[in-house]
Amino acid sequence: MIHQTAIIDPSAKIASNVHIGPYSIIGADVEIAEGTWIGPHVVINGPSKIGRDNKIYQFASVGEVTQDLKFKGERTYLEVGDRNVIREFCTFHRGTALDTVTRIGSDNLFMAYVHIAHDCQVGNHVVFSNNASLAGHVTIEDHVILGGFSGVFQFCRVGAHAFISTNSVVIKDVPPFVKVSGYYAKPYGLNSVGLQRRGFSEEVLAELRQAYKIIYRNGLTVAKALEELQKMTSPEITRLVEFIESSSSGIVR
Repeated sequence: MIHQTAIIDPSAKIASNVHIGPYSIIGADVEIAEGTWIGPHVVINGPSKIGRDNKIYQFASVGEVTQDLKFKGERTYLEVGDRNVIREFCTFHRGTALDTVTRIGSDNLFMAYVHIAHDCQVGNHVVFSNNASLAGHVTIEDHVILGGFSGVFQFCRVGAHAFISTNSVVIKDVPPFVKVSGYYAKPYGLNSVGLQRRGFSEEVLAELRQAYKIIYRNGLTVAKALEELQKMTSPEITRLVEFIESSSSGIVR
């Protein structure tokens, strides 16, 4: 299942049923788990761990050294979970400082030309449309969708179930459940369609709409909005409050 033209470093650990296509290169300290399919002309460098049943398409570059100018050759890592689809020309980079990790979860779709920079933390069930890009140290929580040609500034966080519209540039944290759009990104309501598709009840959606109004439409400061939100006790509101309270760069407004 490994094409004769593929180049595999002797230190790479490849499970027995991994497919590696023509002219692909697997570097030193790479581990690839069962069921993963690697197309032609893919380059995977290490130290990197690739989980089970991933599909990595042609011309992807996975586990390359960071583009961060502070990088001085330290040993850094990339970890990729299971059942991800990584399409053509994607670039995923390892961490910058010694022993740091760029970590990608499971069940994600990364369309063509997606870039994930050093030290990013990406959750599960996310979709990155074509040319979506993350700067360094970005956190993307579960069930986030990034539209085509969108970008997220370094150290920003995007909360679970958020939606980033096409061509948007995110320079502050995006709270969970919120839809943003624009250059620079501004809030454009609740991600209602996405939440309905994921089975959120009408009662929860109504409470989240109320929370959105408190944060964005009632003319309150963030501190005052948090005081109002803390009177609500559902798990979703608690998650929203905790995200905003932990924001170091502020939220989109």
